[in-house]
Amino acid sequence: MRNAALVLGIIAGLIGMIVGFFSFGYIEAIQYYGEVDGYFEQVENSDLVQITSIIAPMLAIAGGAMARSRALWGGVLLLISAAGMYYAFGFNVFTMFPVAFAAVGGLLAVGAGKPDEPKAHF
Repeated sequence: MRNAALVLGIIAGLIGMIVGFFSFGYIEAIQYYGEVDGYFEQVENSDLVQITSIIAPMLAIAGGAMARSRALWGGVLLLISAAGMYYAFGFNVFTMFPVAFAAVGGLLAVGAGKPDEPKAHF
């Protein structure tokens, strides 16, 4: 379960980085060149989208990397990343995989415990 959380977290972070690059770039292009009525319009919460474009993929990669050694902390980071991507970008064809991978990886990491220890996360 920890290895699956690691892989899912890293994949979610990498795909989330691609979504973040395009979201950040779109907002910057609209701010620089201006809106085109009916085609290109600025998003409502541009600051939120830009901050989430940076933070959420970092949390997913960090959570995935931590999933083997600190499963609880890694799982919480993955769940925060999934919630942030869902809140900022919504759920669509481009975000369904990073959101789903981060959420499933977070649940797997939180549910993982070492079989030889009585306490799962400490």
